[in-house]
Amino acid sequence: MNAVLGVTLKGVDAIKVEVEVEITGGLFAISIVGLPDAAVRESKERVRAALRTLGIPIRGRVAVNLAPADLPKEGALLDLPIAVGMAKSTGALRFSRPSVFMGELALDGRLRAVRGAVPAAIMAREKGLDLFIPEDNAHEVSLVHGVNAFKVPDLRSLIDYFRGDLELQRVKNDFKADQQKKIEPDFSDIKGQAAAKRALEIAAAGHHNVLLIGSPGSGKTLLARALRGILPPLSDEELMEVMLVRSTVGISSSRGRERPFRPIHHTASAVAICGGGTNLRPGEISMAHRGVLFLDEFTEFRRDLLESLRQPLEDGEIVVSRSAGSVTYPAQVLLAVACNPCPCGWFGDPVEQCRCSSNDIERYQKKLSGPILDRIDLYVPVPRLTPEELLSLEGKCGESSEAIRERVCRARSLQLERWSDIGSGSNSELPEKILRTRLGLSREARSFLGSVAGTLKLSGRGISRVLKVSRTIADLDSSVEISTAHISEALAYRQTGFLS
Repeated sequence: MNAVLGVTLKGVDAIKVEVEVEITGGLFAISIVGLPDAAVRESKERVRAALRTLGIPIRGRVAVNLAPADLPKEGALLDLPIAVGMAKSTGALRFSRPSVFMGELALDGRLRAVRGAVPAAIMAREKGLDLFIPEDNAHEVSLVHGVNAFKVPDLRSLIDYFRGDLELQRVKNDFKADQQKKIEPDFSDIKGQAAAKRALEIAAAGHHNVLLIGSPGSGKTLLARALRGILPPLSDEELMEVMLVRSTVGISSSRGRERPFRPIHHTASAVAICGGGTNLRPGEISMAHRGVLFLDEFTEFRRDLLESLRQPLEDGEIVVSRSAGSVTYPAQVLLAVACNPCPCGWFGDPVEQCRCSSNDIERYQKKLSGPILDRIDLYVPVPRLTPEELLSLEGKCGESSEAIRERVCRARSLQLERWSDIGSGSNSELPEKILRTRLGLSREARSFLGSVAGTLKLSGRGISRVLKVSRTIADLDSSVEISTAHISEALAYRQTGFLS
């Protein structure tokens, strides 16, 4: 028997697959066993054609076993190991060192990029295996330090390498991310809305979830899109996490350190947002990991879909269970949502008159899940500016995103230094016991919060979120202690408009 190693994906993890090939006499036939999906079963035609172009004919009965046999195998990334296994069985090549192969074969033997190169590189590094990948996957694999990976342009080059006739280029572990580019829209492009901009600065500094409420045309979507531009750049560890998810899905990774921004339409399904499907793919909430998940027209989303976000928002990960298995995906997101204040959208507008009855507004409020709202830290009113205000603000649009981002980065640095011993990177991730012991709440601030918490009907989670937001506001002020002023500003974001 001739064994070759490939990989299949389970969630964001690469699982080693042993490819066993046996060729016997008889009429030509190729059978692949080991729970292959349609893409794996079709690989026999691609493999046969690619080997034929190299002058390696396959005759007789060919049995390909993918072990472990009870693990589903999916995708075209097993093309190369199957081809190598067949070539080795015919005596066309020999190698002794354990190696992992992955790549999709063209009919002429060229290798095409596949998804899952980053998880495969991590698995190969942990097990001390050589990794052979398509050239187009080399960029993302270069981020994984310590892996011994080779770039393979085509099947012929791989066979010549094992025969000693050719040297393959190694993947250099020299990944260097580009500097963060300017992201549009810039905060300086948005006229007015000083209060909303301040709230988004707090949200970015402490990784706090935010709800924008305002009339149509008030600038909610524009503000949400500008939020990405004031977030701190991804660290090396966070960049690895983001590229791991992108590689699993098959999205090409950029060299930038910009955080993901994933806008979701209200017609999206639960599988599209949470993940799942036949082959258990990550959803939009995982694609937004370490970035922003933006839900516009929040009240138009189905109630069951919003309820499915409760657990990942609390835990920072999402468990997807289907008949095909159960996998865990990362889901550490900053949730930004936007909605109108009423069905017609003009409640509280300075120009248009609201046409909704009190019953209409009450039904509209019931579309918003209480538990989801309890997981949002900042409720931000976004009033529509009148034409006179817009004209009077000509040339006066406030600070740029770069200036705001500098303050955000300083606040994040304070948080990383303060919470490094507990593994938290932002104030929003703090466990409850830390809030009670190490938050730095002054005696006056504690007394003030205790006196107003009952009046505002804050739940236990609501009080915790006020404390976390207060800590972020204090960090933006470079204050060691949380004062009454910080608590007051945080409380102002817990009540607004029709939600009060």
